[in-house]
Amino acid sequence: MNWRRTLESICLPVGAILAGLVLFGIFCSLVGANPFGVFGSIWKAAFGSWSTFQNTLIRAAPLMLSSLCTALPARLGLVIIGNEGALVVGGLAAVSMGLAIGTSLPPVGVQALMAIAGMVAGGIWIGAAGALRHYRAVNETISSLLLNYIAIALLNHLVGGPMRDPNSLNKPSTAPLDAVNMLTNMPGTRVHWGLLFGLIACVLAYFLIQRTTFGFAARTAGGNIRAARIAGLPVGKLTIIVCALAGACAGLAGMVEVAAVQGAANESLNVGYGYGGILVAFAARHNPLGAVLVSLLVGGILASGGILQRSHNLPDATVLVFEGLVFLVVLYSDSLYGKLPFFKEKPVDASPPAVTPKSPSPV
Repeated sequence: MNWRRTLESICLPVGAILAGLVLFGIFCSLVGANPFGVFGSIWKAAFGSWSTFQNTLIRAAPLMLSSLCTALPARLGLVIIGNEGALVVGGLAAVSMGLAIGTSLPPVGVQALMAIAGMVAGGIWIGAAGALRHYRAVNETISSLLLNYIAIALLNHLVGGPMRDPNSLNKPSTAPLDAVNMLTNMPGTRVHWGLLFGLIACVLAYFLIQRTTFGFAARTAGGNIRAARIAGLPVGKLTIIVCALAGACAGLAGMVEVAAVQGAANESLNVGYGYGGILVAFAARHNPLGAVLVSLLVGGILASGGILQRSHNLPDATVLVFEGLVFLVVLYSDSLYGKLPFFKEKPVDASPPAVTPKSPSPV
């Protein structure tokens, strides 16, 4: 790969994030807060110590998984933003499986079945958007966005009605999972094993896309769908399979949330990790390995909401403003690829060198 393109793929996302920081600093000034004090508090709450960094890691785990819901279909040229919906239905399916099995199996077996249930539910949810795209030419961005609202409505209906625990008075919720079936923390930390799920999923996704014939076929279809069809690639099958795999990752994020953090399905499933995953995917340029680093950054931003409220009298939702500004700048920077003169590959002059005619030698 040309070094200019490599440098461009690094500089533009980093520049976009820095521009987002500047815009957020201006926002803080307008609401009467010291921007430098705010940034210092964010750093302190996200990366200032091992204790606070663990809070960042806890939030980074679902972000890694949900980011793949956008990053994988992007290799096919699809813009999927149904991450939140897949996460919600994955969490609902995982809780349903865990409550149905109870303690009749060893905890590891229950957790494995919960993970499978979450992945299947999320895979079907986003796979449906891929099928609509292929068979009915329905725009996948619109359909996946609408599926978010359907999933949230389904969550509210089930936890407030058929699946509601009678003991959940103030906050409608399903019955809690058995304590033995919950995901435990890594030894000596407060970080649950869901972080390992996210890391493994990102590595496997990178290997699938970059190192397998399936990934090559997907990238070919994303680069030129007409050429892919002429070459005989099964574009429809690729679309549905990739969307299903993407949804399975977000569904697994839902399982991690209910089995490691919430202990039940309730409105806390719909806290924005799916939407944050969209930001992570775009900022990482849809690179699964890059999503790991960006997830740490966004997880740190989310972990700093409380300290901004206590130290600067800013509402807890201020971090959402930060996310939104960064997302807008990242989207704008996406339009700059291949347009900045410095990063353009200089054309190579392939014309043969001019031949200077020799003067006749004296006789």
